[in-house]
Amino acid sequence: MRAFIKFNEGLMKMSMPTRLWLLLLVVANLVVPLFYLHLLEAQVVVGTMLISMMIMTGLTALTGFNRLLGLGHILWVPLLYWLWTRLDQIPADDVFGIWVRLLMALNAISLVIDVIDVARYVGGDRAETVQGLERGTT
Repeated sequence: MRAFIKFNEGLMKMSMPTRLWLLLLVVANLVVPLFYLHLLEAQVVVGTMLISMMIMTGLTALTGFNRLLGLGHILWVPLLYWLWTRLDQIPADDVFGIWVRLLMALNAISLVIDVIDVARYVGGDRAETVQGLERGTT
């Protein structure tokens, strides 16, 4: 439970532009698909987002709130590929189709940021991304 609290505290202590970006990702991956839960694509997106959040909470417990959290979106790689293979079945001119394509673009941008963050972590940048979080995550 402490890891979950630390993860959320870390999110809230990030810069305002970063928090707005994260809010956009949450809306695209968790809120909007709730309106389309009768469709398989939305179900898979919500499930992937929930698993990603669990992975990031676990990583926070293991290593702290740092750049390694980018690994939490690793499941977005197969998600994006799967959605891409379905685009010919999803009309581009309706709200659902626009959401799927926008979601894919946002998640792809996020993955680029994540790759950079994880590479920096592997390269030795292992400091907490934000300071002043509670100590002890077990």
